[in-house]
Amino acid sequence: MVINVNVYLFTILILCMFVNLGISLYGILSRPSLIKKIIALTIFSDTANTFAIIIGYRSWPNPYHPLRPPVLTVIEPSRGDIEYFTLVAVDPLPQALVLTAIVIGLAIILFLVFLTLQMYRLCGTTDVRKIAKLRRW
Repeated sequence: MVINVNVYLFTILILCMFVNLGISLYGILSRPSLIKKIIALTIFSDTANTFAIIIGYRSWPNPYHPLRPPVLTVIEPSRGDIEYFTLVAVDPLPQALVLTAIVIGLAIILFLVFLTLQMYRLCGTTDVRKIAKLRRW
């Protein structure tokens, strides 16, 4: 039995992405520093965006039908050209959604950095536990 290297690498990529999601969730939920939480949130959003792009491939890598960009190069395509195009073309919708998610994520991260900077100016720390003790006055 011959193991296709592309399928093997694709499977490893998916598993590594789930591990990366888990580690970043751990960083978001367990780290007391707001800076570390923002870094973990950035890693989480980047991993989720990469996962959304991989979903656009529609299937595992196939050596008989290599994936192609979603561009039809024939001026007047026949029915067979269109069927082959739909078989091998990558779905462009997840790519467009990821571009939007990157812009929105950047705005949210910048807002969180601004809030963290203001918390540091007011409280003198970015540790969530110390900030909670300061609020109990």
